[in-house]
Amino acid sequence: MQLTQALHRAVACRPDGLATICGDRRHTFTEFRDRVARLAGGLRALGVGVGDRVGILSLNSDRYVEAYMAIPWAGAVFNPVNTRWSTVEIAYSLDDCDTRVLLIDDPFVALVPELRAASSSLGTLIHVGEQPTPDGMLSYEALIADHDPIPDAGRSGKDLAGVMYTGGTTGFPKGVMLSHEAYVFNGLVLANEFQVRAEDLALHAAPMFHVADFCLFNAIWTIGGTHVTLPSFTPLGMLQALARDRIAATVLVPTMIQLLVDHPDARAFDLSALRAMAYGGSPISEAVLDRAQALLPQARFLQVYGMTELAPSITVLPAALHSSEGRRRGKLRSGGTAALGVSVRIVGPDGQELARGEVGEIIVRSPGMMLGYWGKPEDTAQAIDRAPNAGWMHTGDGGRMDDDGFVYVVDRMKDMIITGGENVYSTEVEQAVARHPAVASCAVIGVPDEQWGERVHAVVVLKSGQHATSEEIREHCKTLIGGYKCPRSVEFVDGLPTTGAGKVLKRKLREAYWQGQNRQVA
Repeated sequence: MQLTQALHRAVACRPDGLATICGDRRHTFTEFRDRVARLAGGLRALGVGVGDRVGILSLNSDRYVEAYMAIPWAGAVFNPVNTRWSTVEIAYSLDDCDTRVLLIDDPFVALVPELRAASSSLGTLIHVGEQPTPDGMLSYEALIADHDPIPDAGRSGKDLAGVMYTGGTTGFPKGVMLSHEAYVFNGLVLANEFQVRAEDLALHAAPMFHVADFCLFNAIWTIGGTHVTLPSFTPLGMLQALARDRIAATVLVPTMIQLLVDHPDARAFDLSALRAMAYGGSPISEAVLDRAQALLPQARFLQVYGMTELAPSITVLPAALHSSEGRRRGKLRSGGTAALGVSVRIVGPDGQELARGEVGEIIVRSPGMMLGYWGKPEDTAQAIDRAPNAGWMHTGDGGRMDDDGFVYVVDRMKDMIITGGENVYSTEVEQAVARHPAVASCAVIGVPDEQWGERVHAVVVLKSGQHATSEEIREHCKTLIGGYKCPRSVEFVDGLPTTGAGKVLKRKLREAYWQGQNRQVA
């Protein structure tokens, strides 16, 4: 399994078919392959060797799609950077895996001076935006035009393809190392569920740095379909693209689905071409799903429960169960059954498999499993080499499995919040809040939120004689971590509940918010 094989197949089967659509730019598969091979040649000329990391800090575009193919074509490894991170976080992710070449888009050019000051590894910058190339950067289009195409490096199987950073419990992200096999396998899983065809168009509206959108990327390459890109998600922009380009498939997080279907002009657009809508990353309410199915009655909705470390598929709730029968059977509240080629178990603290219906940790074995965390052998061993289930990914999610094999994610055994489809580790937020000069102690939890699934909520104890407002806490955090991680709400208390050993009882803090709620991670 190799990422670039799908491009070779597409050129052989549909040489004049459209590979990408981005605004007014369109490229056939033949044109696309030539650009990819020339860009790979340009990267090699810059000194990028086999296994070297190349970063991408960009909004969605056809150039992002090209880079995803050109980097492995050159034998290198891509590092897609979260565009919502702070400069400190971006610099950390670049330095952690020694990323020396970075493709950078117009909205992030202003960060360059600060980024160069913060990063010890960053060297060459390639400008992929629409504006004139800034001084000190290379032009993406010139790099393609000025270099001859090179042969595909042919990396495949367990060869490292990408390092995708996910939230870290230590306060910094962890680099998840994913192979060619992991990405291609997940593309096959989604392509099978989508039931899309070679002539179909798929829309990238969710951020392309996210593993969920990369799963869509590989699914569409698998069948030789067309990639349509929106720079970023807006409800109106997506409605316009769905209607204008006759989009057949897409992947969104539930927050985006809610914003889409609740747009006041949603019914003014012809959305009849959309046949497949995958969602995941956070819970979706039945009310939102009802509205989505009413707006898009012809679309097949399917849920994917997964994580970056599995690239990402664990379970799939198929379109057939997004129905009255699925609700009647209670399956709509589940994450579905193990995805094609994936094994799932529920185990107790001793690692032994539990009886059906009992709650334990969800562990997974899959061709999509990560190779490990970059530079973190102890974390890797804890996740995938833990006896008696060595070779299984320990998700840290608590769940149960019913008699039909449906998995119900009931809580998180690791302290993580999923808000709007993004993972936020409470430890990381707590460290940021605690650096405010007025804060004595704090705890961060996820609480129910109608729009975001969960929101980041800080419970703060102030130092004696000190004062701070919720907005001051939030603005302070924005200087240290990405805005989406910052507390959306702050509660000031006199003290935090603790165990006899002094550990904060977050369960007690959560009770007031989650009582009567169905805990579920989609």
